[in-house]
Amino acid sequence: MKTIFSSKCIGTLLLVFLFISCDVKNNKVQDTIDPKRNETEARATLQKLLTSIENKDLESLKTTMAPTGEMELIIPGRAITYTVDEFVALHQNWFKDTTWTMQTNILNLKVDQNIGFATTDAMYKEPERDRKPYFNHMIVSYVLKKTNNKWYVIKDHACSLKKSTD
Repeated sequence: MKTIFSSKCIGTLLLVFLFISCDVKNNKVQDTIDPKRNETEARATLQKLLTSIENKDLESLKTTMAPTGEMELIIPGRAITYTVDEFVALHQNWFKDTTWTMQTNILNLKVDQNIGFATTDAMYKEPERDRKPYFNHMIVSYVLKKTNNKWYVIKDHACSLKKSTD
């Protein structure tokens, strides 16, 4: 009877030790994420989004969108949207106009293990709006989220600094 009890205790202790060591190992993997690599990958995703907008490339833009479907878009004068489908539809219509240009620059990027925040400068121009050249100088902030070891843009919030119509 004592031997069976001892075997069960030892077996239980081994299982507990195994679970604890697996948990510690998983936590160490999380703790050893290379912050520089994380920032580089997040920056590459953000740059891909910005370049896809500048080039009016809808397919490239879609690759920066979260597979979960979450994407909040806040632009002056429009209702807030909350899905990738709404974000893509808006850009699909916008990209049909080939006369506008946009130049962007990443001003700041802060990245944690699974979330990133960025501020960009954007200059939007149209050769003619109401018979005059038009521009909109904006600051656009983004939130990026890491899902399944890949970075995605999940929020875009634009605000105008100065417009030619001001």
